[in-house]
Amino acid sequence: MKEFIYSRNAVYETLRAKRRDVFKILIAEGAQEKGRLTEILKMAKERRIPVEKVQRARLDKFHQNHQGVVAEVSGYSYSDVVEILENTSQKNEQPFILLLDSLNDPQNFGTLLRTAEAVGVHGVIIPLAHTVEVTPAVVNASSGASEHLLIARSNLAQAIDALKEAEVWIVGLDQAAAEIESNSRHLKGALGLVVGSEGEGIRQLIRSKCDIVLKLPMRGKIESLNAAVAGSVALYLAYLARRD
Repeated sequence: MKEFIYSRNAVYETLRAKRRDVFKILIAEGAQEKGRLTEILKMAKERRIPVEKVQRARLDKFHQNHQGVVAEVSGYSYSDVVEILENTSQKNEQPFILLLDSLNDPQNFGTLLRTAEAVGVHGVIIPLAHTVEVTPAVVNASSGASEHLLIARSNLAQAIDALKEAEVWIVGLDQAAAEIESNSRHLKGALGLVVGSEGEGIRQLIRSKCDIVLKLPMRGKIESLNAAVAGSVALYLAYLARRD
């Protein structure tokens, strides 16, 4: 199945990752060939990918925020839990895995993927159903980070069981829990961090499979952060804890 990736960073990272087939690149007539666009055109030339200049209105049909470039590519290739664990072994590192329970907003998903890639997460696991998938909107929201990550679709409960067999400590993130302490020992070592959906949080079955459920400490008047912000903060706390 073909897809159309849009925006300069998303197209650039898709080309750089070399995980998808790229059939052609559409460039808006009059677009200034500088910065990322120059690099996109250079890679396209090196890989003999057809480049077509078209009217901007044609690109608008794909998305208003195309930034003058759209790439026609193959669909996203999902990973699996075994490959994610093998990835940690190949790097000789303790597993650092993000699990997303029924997240539905592409922007939140993309934000979490961007953070996950930035802090060195080895893989991301999402449910088989009732969740956002890796769509062009998600690729754009992640600024192309999705193209560098191993993302698996799996029965989340079974995935957690498989991670536990690999001695991965499963930490759920939920407001109805004890606060994460500074430099928490729960965020060190082999870690699977579970972030729930925007409204419901972590489903009861998934919560029951977590080794511990924690929440971010807060001093302000609002009750909680959204899933993307809370998950990103927790990922960075884990990243810092794992460095010690």
